[in-house]
Amino acid sequence: MNRVVLVVGLLIVVPLLIFLAIGFRFDPRTIESPLVGKPAPEFSLVDLDGRPVALDDLLGRPVVINFWATWCQTCIVEHPILLQAARSYEGRAHFVGIVYQDEPEPIRRFVERRGAWGPSLLDPSSRVAIAYGVYGAPETFILDSEGRVVRKVTGMVDWDVLTETLDSLL
Repeated sequence: MNRVVLVVGLLIVVPLLIFLAIGFRFDPRTIESPLVGKPAPEFSLVDLDGRPVALDDLLGRPVVINFWATWCQTCIVEHPILLQAARSYEGRAHFVGIVYQDEPEPIRRFVERRGAWGPSLLDPSSRVAIAYGVYGAPETFILDSEGRVVRKVTGMVDWDVLTETLDSLL
């Protein structure tokens, strides 16, 4: 009886371990977004003061959309990079934060304490995050002036990647 249980258990566990091992070979940050080269999903959200912001309102300049959250440690480390980039590209590119699975009050405190690099838009149902294929914060999408996604960065955005991409669009 014990031998049968052992064999059945191995027949179940071994394929699962093989399946998991194969999955660990892939880093989700290296998987290209299917949105690259395509029009970005439309959105219309409100900022912390209730003002609506739609993607259509931002076209005509490159757009940096960063999905972030106050509870995200990488977002905190990334924040100064986005602040500096928003200042460097002021008037030439739009920077927009879409807050991922967070609440308005912590967002307000975060922005008051650390500064804002663009409007923080609320996505309470995560429908925009889902449309963009976001699976965690931070994720950054860089759009050209017509709203096509030219680059997606999973995890913390790098200064060089951000500026090189924006410079190529200007």
